[in-house]
Amino acid sequence: MIREFRQSWSLRLRRRGRTAPDLLKLITYLLIGFVEMANEPLFVNVSKWISENENAFLPPVCNKLMHFRQLNIMFVGGPNTRKDYHIEEGEELFYQIHGDMCLKIVENGKHKDIHIREGERQAKTVGLVVERRRLLTEKDALRYYVDNSTEILWERWFHCKNLGTQLVPVIKEFFASEEHRTGKPNPADPPKKAPFPLNTVSVMAPFRFKDRVDGLGADIASGKPVDMFGPEFETEVLLLGPGETNTTKHETDRWIWQLEGSSEVTLNGEKFNLTMGDSVLIPEKNEYHWKRSKDCISLFVAQDNDRKKPF
Repeated sequence: MIREFRQSWSLRLRRRGRTAPDLLKLITYLLIGFVEMANEPLFVNVSKWISENENAFLPPVCNKLMHFRQLNIMFVGGPNTRKDYHIEEGEELFYQIHGDMCLKIVENGKHKDIHIREGERQAKTVGLVVERRRLLTEKDALRYYVDNSTEILWERWFHCKNLGTQLVPVIKEFFASEEHRTGKPNPADPPKKAPFPLNTVSVMAPFRFKDRVDGLGADIASGKPVDMFGPEFETEVLLLGPGETNTTKHETDRWIWQLEGSSEVTLNGEKFNLTMGDSVLIPEKNEYHWKRSKDCISLFVAQDNDRKKPF
């Protein structure tokens, strides 16, 4: 499965993509948007952050990282016109916050559009995307197809440490290639065998998040964690209501987004009081304690490498 741009609640297993009409402007935006973020704040009000960074959601790149750690948490704007497809071994989680879009993927060798409401992503749309840091054994690819086909026009495989800096030279190489000029594959540079088989699982249909939360209201209020997608994915997405998570530590990041009510996260002795719209990233290998109010509804996201299933 490969995918080109995304959104609305749904877990998408592997791959994404885009296209760049203005290469110089694209490179500038990429270099600015994907710098190392080791010192970024852990506590963020999501709505405020989106408002403060809305210029980063403009074409041609349309995205900006809020956290760049074991979890990469970014927001993506529209409209988007990029045509390159990004292949990765890990999963991606998408949540469309504002507006509508069309998720373009290649699934089992066929192009497929997943329409969400009105179709193509409209101007001033914003969506959340969550993915994880790559394992040392994993590789990504940037792939272009011959127009209106699934024939590979051009691709490059690489180990991804920082997509923002690594994507630039790959895109430059494509735009300078004979394949880009002619729109035809180069017989002297055929596609290499992929280092892993592409996933054959069908991408799930998107669903309205609010309707799902409302339907699970009684379960959430009971204090029992509600698993949104189940154990078959490496991405863990939980809805949590009132209760308490005793001091614990994990090998991967955890991201908490306060949807309703309030909660208090204590991380290494520092208290973070979350109200509606606030979020906090708990870095890997850090102890935390989490108390949730009676009216709390929180979204909890983690991507654990140990849950990764073989292809």
